[in-house]
Amino acid sequence: MSDQKYLLGIDLGSSSVKASLVDLATGSAVASCFEPSEEMPIHSPSSDWAEQDPEMWWQNTVRAIRRVTAGHPGSADRIEGIGISYQMHGLVLLDKEGRVLRPAIIWCDSRAVDAGDQLTEQLEESYCFDTLLNVPGNFTASKLKWVIENEPEIFDRVHRFMLPGDYIAYRLTGEYSTTSTGLSEGIFWDFESWQISGPVLDVLGVKRGLVPDLVPEFGLQGRMGESAAKELGMQAGVPIGYRAGDQPNNALSLKVSEAGQVAATAGTSGVIYAVTDIPSGDKLSRVNTFLHPSQAGKKYGILLCVNGTGIAYNWIRRISADSGKPYDELNQMAGEINPGSDGLQFFPFGNGAERMLSNRKMDAALLGINFNRHSNAHIFRAVQEGVCFAMYYGFEVLESLGSKPSVIRVADANMFKSPIFCQLFTDLTNCRVELYDTDGARGAALAAGVGLKYYPSMQDIPLKLKKTYLPSDAGRSEYLNLYQAWKKILIEKLIKTL
Repeated sequence: MSDQKYLLGIDLGSSSVKASLVDLATGSAVASCFEPSEEMPIHSPSSDWAEQDPEMWWQNTVRAIRRVTAGHPGSADRIEGIGISYQMHGLVLLDKEGRVLRPAIIWCDSRAVDAGDQLTEQLEESYCFDTLLNVPGNFTASKLKWVIENEPEIFDRVHRFMLPGDYIAYRLTGEYSTTSTGLSEGIFWDFESWQISGPVLDVLGVKRGLVPDLVPEFGLQGRMGESAAKELGMQAGVPIGYRAGDQPNNALSLKVSEAGQVAATAGTSGVIYAVTDIPSGDKLSRVNTFLHPSQAGKKYGILLCVNGTGIAYNWIRRISADSGKPYDELNQMAGEINPGSDGLQFFPFGNGAERMLSNRKMDAALLGINFNRHSNAHIFRAVQEGVCFAMYYGFEVLESLGSKPSVIRVADANMFKSPIFCQLFTDLTNCRVELYDTDGARGAALAAGVGLKYYPSMQDIPLKLKKTYLPSDAGRSEYLNLYQAWKKILIEKLIKTL
């Protein structure tokens, strides 16, 4: 249709950039793609470091958008709004010409743990929990402190610091901007005065001018500039109407926006995300509370993260003799193995300091290998079980803090594409798991439609339920026994790190 209008969603992950073209009238995704075809590299020049080149993000964004519009001739000229979802907690530094000063320090980088501890001491723990709702930990503020102390010649040239999604917005608009939800995930937001935390900036020695201008999560954030429009083959002036971190965005795409509702993901990392009306922090910092994007009223998202989920499955696939097979085949192979993987146990803690383990830097491990019994299929099953056990370990933390969900919503993506993983997750949590046909890029596009007033709210947009998983008593009993054996070993490993 010549008059058909679209929304565009961009989902910047650490593995790829996904773009979705959404029909404005129906809210359905008409095309989607991701770039690159193989996962984006994460560079680790020193132990526990994790960096990516923001220019790589942008070039993959350009390629993804050009691909997704190429299949629908004329669509690039009829995009009414853009939404951005992005990997959380990263740090991008720009000079006064808008050039990147160093590779981005991304979410799973662990170098700033000590800097975060020092920052907590300087701010005082009571201020951190009462006003910031979190200690700085290994988040963006701590990463910035690390740069200030270890790369002063770079920090002296910083004109703006920003989060990964802010950088994509900058490349689209040429303007420096950020959001309150983004600042909260970076531990820069004062929840009492509802503004940027002066004490955090003062302790860091950072001038307010280095913080990008605040724009609303939902609403006009800027318009596409001439330079970006030329690169993307689009019209200048297209509005950006939404921006949020990937986990709150995933929740929104699943219509998880009210207190008590829960979403989960198992992409590069695994997350269980609960929405609440109560602004409180976990004194042990196992889970973290951030601002949740909301059109009306103050909402908070409690985030439980396991760093190594999909990245663990991808790693085991890459190094195995079955590296050329798609994940569906690996899942089928795993499905032929009995629960417990014939004694194999996998611990997926090989992707940086784990917040739910008090920022300990644990190693991944595959235990109980028997050369005469175990095959690749056993390993694929063990990895899925180990990832799910790790997420359930975090789920127990959420339950101890008062979260008692009966339903968890997930997108049909990443490890939740595996029926084994879905049923195991269902049985362990004892929750109904609803699998929906959506993803982060589509969610970001639709949220832009909300921000630009094309839709009243995310709740008014159709969401297709693909499958429901129900817990079984027999499965829960078997998996809980396996989990308890796994947990015993984990606790022994944790004690050794004290």
